Amino acid sequence: MSTASRIAIVTGGSRGIGRAVASRLAAAGQDVAVVYASNDKEADAAVGEIEAAGARGIALQADVADEAAVTAAFDTVERRLGPVDVVINAAGVMALQPTRELDLAELDRQLRTNVRGTFVMAKEAARRIRPGGAIVAFSTSITRLRFPTFGAYAATKGAVEALVPILAKELGGRDVTVNAVAPGPTATELFFDGKTQQDIDRIAAMNPMNRLGTPQDIAEVVAFLAGPGRWVNGQVVFANGGAA
Repeated sequence: MSTASRIAIVTGGSRGIGRAVASRLAAAGQDVAVVYASNDKEADAAVGEIEAAGARGIALQADVADEAAVTAAFDTVERRLGPVDVVINAAGVMALQPTRELDLAELDRQLRTNVRGTFVMAKEAARRIRPGGAIVAFSTSITRLRFPTFGAYAATKGAVEALVPILAKELGGRDVTVNAVAPGPTATELFFDGKTQQDIDRIAAMNPMNRLGTPQDIAEVVAFLAGPGRWVNGQVVFANGGAA
């Protein structure tokens, strides 16, 4: 299936995996709206990469958990680029604490972005996305790897995994796929934060590839689901180099 002339929204698209996804979709011929939380400079740089790939790009600041802000973002995309075909919700936050020490304010922050934000984006996407479109959410391989201190983060992503197959069935008959990608440890700023080199080396050795994933590794999986992967629907795709 040609993905040329498709319009995509990528949340969390200014940095890390989201930015790699935005660039990869642009390389496949999709115009991309980057939705970001606060970093104007990085968002503008992401748009520059999209345009360098020959696609149209715009940057929109919005809180993915704010329904009015998300509605306004979709309105702007439709006005400036056209009707939406692809929605990638890569926005997310993570903080690591043992359950017994968990700061409930931190739990609420993660729930707001990772769970409510996913639902708000899914709700608006379900209303607007065109036939032939794709919705891709983000989970995490931590739901299987079960690292200590990741309890709150993994719990939020468990909610995402529960939503995906239900939304896929709710959109039955509209030729819209709904999937989630669950990356393993990936070389991003979010991953490196707070880790020693010994921690990083140990985690990198946990899969048969003996390395961390890269944002580009994950972007290839997302691009497949957002383009030619039409017979994959209602699934959580684990992209982790074989970690178990």
